[in-house]
Amino acid sequence: MKFKMANEPVSIFQYSSLTDIVFLLLIFFLLTSQFVIQTGVKVKLPGSKTNEPSTPSLLVVTLTAGGGVYAGEEEINIDQLPAKLNIMKAGIKDDNLIIRADKTIPIELVIKVIDAARSSDIDKFTIETERERL
Repeated sequence: MKFKMANEPVSIFQYSSLTDIVFLLLIFFLLTSQFVIQTGVKVKLPGSKTNEPSTPSLLVVTLTAGGGVYAGEEEINIDQLPAKLNIMKAGIKDDNLIIRADKTIPIELVIKVIDAARSSDIDKFTIETERERL
């Protein structure tokens, strides 16, 4: 019995390995896109049914349940906030302040943050919320 030996290259391209790689990349990017910009301070954000994704900003003030005020990752006193916002604002063009306030803090602390931002010539504010689960 005589077997045929083919020395010519295969003319059909196999897509199975390519689709495996594409699906693995798709899963990777879907999973890692959930961890975009989050500060290291944990707060329970208030819920909203009409929550929209906020635009990423480097100006983030976080208010914790214990009354702590964080400008970015650094804990500061509320009286130091205007000076810290001026320093943070100097390096960037975006002047949108994102306020991440725990849902248990008094509203007067949020008003103090807004007053401090206005004294630093920041006129746009976003109060970050999370989508309510039905």
